[in-house]
Amino acid sequence: MHNLQEMRRSASLASKVYIQRDYSEGTMCQFQTKFPPELDSRIEKQLFEETVKTLNMYYIEAEKIGGSSYLEGCLACATAYFIFLCMETHYEKVLKKISKYIQEQNEKIYAPRGLLITDPVERGMRVIKQL
Repeated sequence: MHNLQEMRRSASLASKVYIQRDYSEGTMCQFQTKFPPELDSRIEKQLFEETVKTLNMYYIEAEKIGGSSYLEGCLACATAYFIFLCMETHYEKVLKKISKYIQEQNEKIYAPRGLLITDPVERGMRVIKQL
């Protein structure tokens, strides 16, 4: 973890690449998989695309409405939303999985190449930032 923090500090001087949201299929949270030319000499196209596709799959999972989401909504209404003081929603659980995935990707793939992915939650879900 300490090395990752050092990389963040040193990378803050580097140029930033923003991966924009993809609204081609509606407003569901997903990001463009188009490879930015600024990363051409720094990471393989396949690794980048795999990371973004995996993030997009996680966001699809987070926004899925199923029986548990319905039950969460019913419990929220029945308890005047106090239930969320003692339990996490499905969406929050998936966001934690996404944060963990990004951290793992940074440590294994991106940081060794001088890059870092910033969690989209930190950017209001608008962009994925890479240093």
